[in-house]
Amino acid sequence: MTRISAISAPWNIDQLEHRLRSMLATYPGMVECDGSTGTLLGVARRGHGGIAVHSRGVLALDGVLFDLATHQADSGVQGDDAAVLAELIARYGFAEALGRVNSDLAAVWFDRQSKSLWLGRDPFGMRPLYFARLGDGGWAASSQPRGLLTLDSVPNTPDRGFLVRYGSMHYRMIDNEPDRSPYEAISQVPAAHAVELLVSGGVSKRRYWSLEDKGDFQTSEAELAEEYRSLLTDSVRIRLDRYPKRAFTLSGGMDSSSILASAVSIEKKSQIAFSTLYEDSTYDERNEISDMLQGNVSEWRQVMVPNSIDVVDGVDQLLRVHDEPVATATWLSHLRLCEEASRSGFDAVFGGLGGDELNAGEYEYFPLHFADLRNGGRHSELDLEVSAWVHHHDHAIFRKTPEVARELMERLSDPAQPGVCLPDIPRMSRYLHVLRPGLSEYQNYSPEMETIFNSCLKNRTWQDLSRETTPCCIRAEDRHGSEYGLPPVLPFLDKRLVEFMFQVPGSMKIRDGVTKRLLRVAMEGVLPEATRSRIKKTGWNAPAHLWFSGPGADLLRDLVYSPEFDALGIYDRREVLKVIDDHDRIVSTRAAQDNHMMFLWPFLNLMRWQVALKA
Repeated sequence: MTRISAISAPWNIDQLEHRLRSMLATYPGMVECDGSTGTLLGVARRGHGGIAVHSRGVLALDGVLFDLATHQADSGVQGDDAAVLAELIARYGFAEALGRVNSDLAAVWFDRQSKSLWLGRDPFGMRPLYFARLGDGGWAASSQPRGLLTLDSVPNTPDRGFLVRYGSMHYRMIDNEPDRSPYEAISQVPAAHAVELLVSGGVSKRRYWSLEDKGDFQTSEAELAEEYRSLLTDSVRIRLDRYPKRAFTLSGGMDSSSILASAVSIEKKSQIAFSTLYEDSTYDERNEISDMLQGNVSEWRQVMVPNSIDVVDGVDQLLRVHDEPVATATWLSHLRLCEEASRSGFDAVFGGLGGDELNAGEYEYFPLHFADLRNGGRHSELDLEVSAWVHHHDHAIFRKTPEVARELMERLSDPAQPGVCLPDIPRMSRYLHVLRPGLSEYQNYSPEMETIFNSCLKNRTWQDLSRETTPCCIRAEDRHGSEYGLPPVLPFLDKRLVEFMFQVPGSMKIRDGVTKRLLRVAMEGVLPEATRSRIKKTGWNAPAHLWFSGPGADLLRDLVYSPEFDALGIYDRREVLKVIDDHDRIVSTRAAQDNHMMFLWPFLNLMRWQVALKA
């Protein structure tokens, strides 16, 4: 994967080039630089992307245009992705050019006339991009914080708001403010935005793509399923064309299976798939995966994760790759999968990320669908759906009853304002007690909840795509791809497909207590019937509950008395110890209670990040 950097400052060309090459040296790949007096752009090239020099400006590109051939024909430019995008920018302007392409990209454009730097990312932020103001009035931008942190005027001081959100509120809160990073001095370019860094020192942001409420399709389910299948197939096809030597991730769910099966249907041959498997059965999906193997998988590469691991070493490895704490323990397993795929010589990994959000595949979407039925006066349908939800999904720990359904609707939606979703305060505040009293970063915090649609389900799934579940997952896949030269390829996150799915009625996503209804219809004859009809969802996770019990709990207790704990300054020592002890008890006794691994994972990450920042 190509990484990009740029620097614009009142220095001579030798100083600029020295600093730019220092930034690019933090990434693998062949370094190329270009620009003009006062501004230099560069890439560490490994795969798609590169430098394009145009009479109107200079472009540094990390990424790929999936509709490259179309734009080559329209523009008359027969160059690579960077050359074609540079021509489009020269013709239409930076923001409009990004809106015209179907891409996974981050781009920096130096405009020769205005002398300003333009930064932009694709609609879902598949490639990262950060920037910082320099002490002497200049600007710098880079694909990861590590590039910017090579500069003397960009300190590695963590953003305190990030520490509190990540350390206590749930990983979903860390991307609620898309223009911020974990570092106080570093900003992030939000997905679907063009950012102009002005010579005067100002910053101008423009959103060039977003969803809009076009209402629901009135077409029959059969016709919509056919169109869905066609769009998904084409999304997979145009990505297969750009990544000929690729593998697929495969879990037990429908999303990764649908991407893999679509590729099999297109190429008329089985594919190579990688899966993470666990010694512990809690999150292991080998039985579900087995339904996909015959006829779809030519080689099944199994990446085994044992019950007992050196979790500190694993977290330290992740921190070196990510430059920041990592959302969930799942990504330690994914890093190992990418390492294995890289050793096997692949140049990309296809996955199913985004499928849950587009198809209302998460359990938490049920209450928002219920709220839409309530708000629409469809009370008999609501009663039937709640009954089916209880029948299919009741759980010994996470109970499903009509009373629970009503409580969730009241908690997560506003009946007086149809479509308005509310933040999940109990989830956000579950670990409030572990924080030191009086932290303003928590007391003053209220997450942004976008309301675009007259539907709670649509607004909730858009919230996940833009501000909660998807951004941190994309970032993790990108970081691992950069480390091992394996760009993530996620066909569900094609803007044509996303726009289509946000016009699909909720009853075609959730019905009779079953999620992903339209995808199930669309994949008939493509997926094995056992995979297509499976209702229960294991969830893609890792057995971190075991890693933090027994010896793992002792390790965490030691950290509570470490200098890093005191230096962080956000936790109450006594309360953290209570959580560790309670988790150890729940896991060791197999109590029918929710454990605390979702708090202990970020706690360990923050402790080890303190060590990394001092190194």
